[in-house]
Order: sequence, then structure tokens, then C-alpha cells
Amino acid sequence: MRRHVLTLDLRDDPAEIAVYREHHQRVWPEVVESLRRAGVHRMEILMLGRRLVMILELNDGLDFRRVFATHLASNPRVQEWEQLMRSLQQPPSDAPPGDWWAVMDPVFRLS
Repeated sequence: MRRHVLTLDLRDDPAEIAVYREHHQRVWPEVVESLRRAGVHRMEILMLGRRLVMILELNDGLDFRRVFATHLASNPRVQEWEQLMRSLQQPPSDAPPGDWWAVMDPVFRLS
């Protein structure tokens, strides 16, 4: 398993933040199935204020950008979900140009 940690911000609107939370209480089955088929072993999204942190574990040898491209192309229902989520999100201000979810750099690990 390979682990990735990414971050993203929600838009600064309490109503939109509530919508984001509500949707993640009931993620559409097509989205969950697509993520698993694309190679996601485990995913967790954590939230503090508007900041989201995703911990993503992929099957060995997979690149997370390719996994998400495969996921997005899997079916129209997934595309609808991703478009809805994107309407509630914004990349962090210090994300590299073109990135939406920004990769976080590890600074310490206790093994």
C-alpha cells in the first residue's frame, strides 16, 4: 500500500460547508464503487474549519493522479458527484498551479 496525504479548502460559506458535510454522510454508491475499482484501498477525509485533509491509500504501483482520472472517467454519475464537490471547494492558496488537491509533504514519521 502507498499512502498519500492531500489538502484542499472548502469555500468560505457556512451553507456550502454544511452541504459538503451532508453529502459525505451519504456518498453515492457509484462513487464508492468507482474509487475501489480505480485502486483506492482506503480513503479518509478530515476537516478543520474550511481545510480538508485526505489520507489516501492506493494499491501498490498506482499513481494517485491516474487513479482519480480513471475514477472521473468511470461513469456520468461519478462526474456529477465530482462536479458538485468541486463547486464547494477551492485549491489551497499555496497549491502549485493547476493542482486542486495539493500534496502535503511529510515532515516527521515515528515508526
